[in-house]
Formats: sequence, structure tokens, C-alpha cells
Amino acid sequence: MNMKKMILAFLLIYSLQLFAQKGTIKIIHHGTKTNLRGLSICKDAIWVSGSKGKIAKSMDGGKSWQWHLVKGFERADLRDIQAFDKNTAIVMAIDSPAYILKTTDGGKNWKTVYQNNTSGMFLDAMDFSNHRNGIVVGDPIHGKIFLATTKNEGETWKFINPNISANIQKGEAFFAASGSNIVLLKTNNFHLISGGIKSRYFTKNKVCILPMMQGKETTGANAIAVYKNNIAITGGDFMEPNRNDSCFCFSNNNGNNWQRPTIAPNGYRSDVIFINKNTLICCGLTGVDISKDGGNTWENISHQSFNTCRYSKKLNAVFFIGQNGVIGKLLL
Repeated sequence: MNMKKMILAFLLIYSLQLFAQKGTIKIIHHGTKTNLRGLSICKDAIWVSGSKGKIAKSMDGGKSWQWHLVKGFERADLRDIQAFDKNTAIVMAIDSPAYILKTTDGGKNWKTVYQNNTSGMFLDAMDFSNHRNGIVVGDPIHGKIFLATTKNEGETWKFINPNISANIQKGEAFFAASGSNIVLLKTNNFHLISGGIKSRYFTKNKVCILPMMQGKETTGANAIAVYKNNIAITGGDFMEPNRNDSCFCFSNNNGNNWQRPTIAPNGYRSDVIFINKNTLICCGLTGVDISKDGGNTWENISHQSFNTCRYSKKLNAVFFIGQNGVIGKLLL
């Protein structure tokens, strides 16, 4: 009987520990001297990238991490990363000259697949619709949006003219806060958002002003997420991170109409993701929020600062990254 009681007590404690972990963000790594902004989850690995040329990879759901310093790019700010598998990934080094690098050996070695020496060049984000087709956006050059695409898994990149009728305004740009301001669709159309003096939404055939705070170079949209015809956009003012008067908007009809939430996220947010049609999560300097009604009302679940979040369907978990090499995990 005593042994049975001990076993039951152990199972009860274990179950309570599991319950406590679910719905709570657990910090699974911190202390590395890098500001992490790039996060990508593929079928067999989680990759992160950040300042000072740092890359890390986990192949066990975030329990352990392999860290790499990209040779020749020790001072580079690696703002976005796209992972294809545990061996293959593409990373973006943002400023002049701007580079896109690729590894095929798990991060040990990287080759340059794109370089741009144009004065003022600053890459902001990239996205892939599948393993082969990708797009990268950079800050405007001479008032024109910079876009380049790849059709061969990032081996080569080609500048494209998006034929968008509206020029970028002075003081309008694309924030490189989380690698999330552009989404590439399987149709090769894209969703793109700007911030600053103006905050706008762009596709190949549509341009509109967003109902987001704007007017200063620190304001506007930072991240966009798309789930079928549902679009979520988050941002704010990173110099006033507690302001939440117009830091989020959403559309349920593919960007034809936009709404502000009834209850907004708890301040500036640099990233947003869909878990499903109704459930969204966003993160930023002042914490993490969740919506369970498609973005109309938000609840704060953490005051921990993060830059970027991504969802793993396989692990049924959301991963977060931020300053000082912090990595968090939320079990759903």
C-alpha cells in the first residue's frame, strides 16, 4: 500500500507539473550575448539568428541548443532566418552591404548567395511560400520598394519591380523587428506592410492606409500574419511601448476592410502569429498577448519581453526569442 501511495503521489505531482507548464511561457535559454530576431521552425529543427553573427539550432524541441558564430560575419546583425531542415537554412545580414547566406551543413559553414553594395541598402525580412520560392524586402531605394525573389531555394536572387503604383513616402519604411513584415503566397502574390510617417498595406494590386498609429518614424505596422482570408497586423511605437491605442488591426476579407480590436494588445508588439482561425498570439517589448476570437479581444499572458514568435504544429507549442539570447516556449 505504501508503494502504491508513493506511485500515486508521484503521478499526481508529475501531472500538476505538466499542467503548470501548459499555458505558461517557460524560458528555455538565456544569457547569450546576442539580440535574437530571426526564428524559423521546420520539421526537424528550430533555428534562431541574431546580432553579433550568432546562430543557434535545436533538434530536440528546444531542450538543447547548438550555437554557431558565422565566420566573417561576427559583427553582422542576422535579422531573419529561413530553415528548410536540420542541415539547410538561409540567413539575412541586413545592412550595407547587405548579404544573404546559406548553409547546407547544419550551420557550420555559410556561403554568400546574395550581396548588395548599394548605398543605404537595408534588408528587413524574407518569407518563403515553399522550399523553392522566396522573397526578401528591403528599405526603399530612391522612393521605390526593394524586392528580390528566389525560385531555387535561395541559391540565386533576382531584383523584381513589383509595379506598385504608390511610391514610398519620406519617413516611410519597413521595420526589421521580427522578420515578419512580408508574407509570400503560393500564387506569388504577397502581403507587405510599412511603418513610420505612413503605415500602409501593399499587395501587387492593392495599396491602402492602415488604421494603425503613424506620423513618426518609430510608429506603424511591424508584423503581418495571414490565415486564409484573415489578416492580422501588429505594431505601435517602439519608443512608447506602453501605448496601445492603435497598435493592432485585422481584416476578415483579405484586406478589403480593416478593423481595430475591441480590446487591444497591451502595447507595442513586434510580431503576431495565427495558431488557427480564431487563436492569435503577439509579442513585443512589454509582453505577450493572446486572442481567442480572431483578434477582436486580447488578454495579456506575460510581461516578458520578446521580439519574435513562431508556432510549431508538430510540438503544439509557440517559441519566442529576444534580447540577451532569451528563448521561451509556450505549450498550448
